[in-house]
Amino acid sequence: MLFRAAVFAGLAALALAGCTTPGARIPNATPEEIAAAAYRHPGPPAITLYTMINNRTDAGAHSSMMINAPSQRVVFDPAGSVRADYLVEADDVLYGITPRIEGFYERAHARETYRVRIQRIEVPPEVAEQALRLVQGYGSVPHAQCTVATSGVLSQLPGFEGIKNTWFPVKLADQLAEMPGVTERVLREDDADDKALAIAAGPGDQPNQ
Repeated sequence: MLFRAAVFAGLAALALAGCTTPGARIPNATPEEIAAAAYRHPGPPAITLYTMINNRTDAGAHSSMMINAPSQRVVFDPAGSVRADYLVEADDVLYGITPRIEGFYERAHARETYRVRIQRIEVPPEVAEQALRLVQGYGSVPHAQCTVATSGVLSQLPGFEGIKNTWFPVKLADQLAEMPGVTERVLREDDADDKALAIAAGPGDQPNQ
């Protein structure tokens, strides 16, 4: 009973923090749309963990990650809310992550009430490809389970064996921070506290190269 109560308490806390997908889901992109959107980034294979943090309480609100694999670059946005008809998405994987879309994705989450902790670690090509396969095969993630999904994928990768499954975004980020080779930055913006406005505005004049 105590364990069950703790689980429900964790779910409630994450739901309040914003690790949910409001409203109806957009239908999955077709295989043809996904293939057409595929983008290969010239940088080294890497995994970037995004942690959205409430500026008032310092509580984690959402976890997601970008995977730069040799075959293509994607964002795994489990139970996320960055969805629009100009984004190519299937089962919580966003495709076509050009520098323009990358910048838009990061800035869509940063506003006066939330900051984004961004941690990047370079990995061997085969590890990046394994991460890509795992997120593509994970399926649509239930509400409030963004960090469970993200930590679950990371913990299966060679070199990430020390990552433990967790419900809590900041705890996952703190675990990753202990790994050698991780670089970190924090994105802060003073946009109004309405992410829907940023999503509706789209990538705008974000750099495309």
